[in-house]
Amino acid sequence: MFYETSDHHGLKHNPFKALIAPRPIGWVSSKNEKGELNLAPFSFFNAMSDNPPTVVLGFSGNHSEGGPKDTFANITALGEFVCNIVTYEIRDAMNATSEMVNRSVNEFDLANLTAAPSNIVGVPRVQESPVNMECKLLQVIDLPSNDANSPNRMVLGQVLGIHISDSIITEGMVDMTKYHPLARLGYKDYTAVMDVFSLNRPDQAKQDTRP
Repeated sequence: MFYETSDHHGLKHNPFKALIAPRPIGWVSSKNEKGELNLAPFSFFNAMSDNPPTVVLGFSGNHSEGGPKDTFANITALGEFVCNIVTYEIRDAMNATSEMVNRSVNEFDLANLTAAPSNIVGVPRVQESPVNMECKLLQVIDLPSNDANSPNRMVLGQVLGIHISDSIITEGMVDMTKYHPLARLGYKDYTAVMDVFSLNRPDQAKQDTRP
């Protein structure tokens, strides 16, 4: 099949997000100027560069109470946040924090999670997550939207510090078979990394065979 994105796809549900998959989940902790905490998962999340390490978050729509969603408002107000990585073991807690709730709700409490101090930024991290990336805001980019009342925005953040649990490190490397990062598929579906295989790039393979 083929469809133009300006037209209807003719399927039961929009396939776009199911096709761009799997997508890592950025579980973003932030706080407002009053010190109130927020925690929300984002499947429009990824790494953009590694020197310096930079991450990107995609925001769509507004809060049900009006105005920007809490995470966006908090990041732009204070200029810092933490990307906590979701694993298979804490999938239910992540899902609990995806609920559309009032601004006054603390999602750490909602999901029975521990807000652990960060080392650099003033925003706490999720202690139950084995990887936490402390970030500062770099740039906000407004994206096109087909609905004037539902803006799309991109937030770029520079990673200032990274916490890694020793439990997922084997021989000096992150062990994916212990890490089990969760990823978003389409619709209501998720997957987790359990099996791993390696591929050498062609130029690396040639170097390996040289006498």
